[in-house]
Amino acid sequence: MRESFSTPRNRIRTLIFLVMCVLSAVGAAVVGIDDNPIGIGLTLLSGFSLVLACVQTWRHVAQFRRLTLASLLGLVLLLALGVALQVLVERAGVSGLPGQILGVVGTIFLLGGPFLCIPGLLVGLVGSLLMRKHGRDARPAA
Repeated sequence: MRESFSTPRNRIRTLIFLVMCVLSAVGAAVVGIDDNPIGIGLTLLSGFSLVLACVQTWRHVAQFRRLTLASLLGLVLLLALGVALQVLVERAGVSGLPGQILGVVGTIFLLGGPFLCIPGLLVGLVGSLLMRKHGRDARPAA
């Protein structure tokens, strides 16, 4: 991410992606994502913009492979934790403030998984394919 702000051109691109992320997230909040394809699309666009702001300077296959693996593991982990917290709140009878906090955290995990990890997974896959096509299989300098 540090490279995203290293040159004026990278800074401008990163800021454009971050502005797109914020605007599409605000648009999704205004429209709503509950059974609304436009809101869901805006939320996914927000996730893609955030991921692209972080990875736009990457130029090696290994970097995108790590992103793909991390996104896949994150998706599984966040969904499992979200479901576990929801079940804990509903079936274990956790009530009051702790129940509300666990419910909110579970919902954040359930929404964060698909809306952040799926864009990361797709950007990682496409980036890996493009970098391989352009012959950038070499490992990046640490």
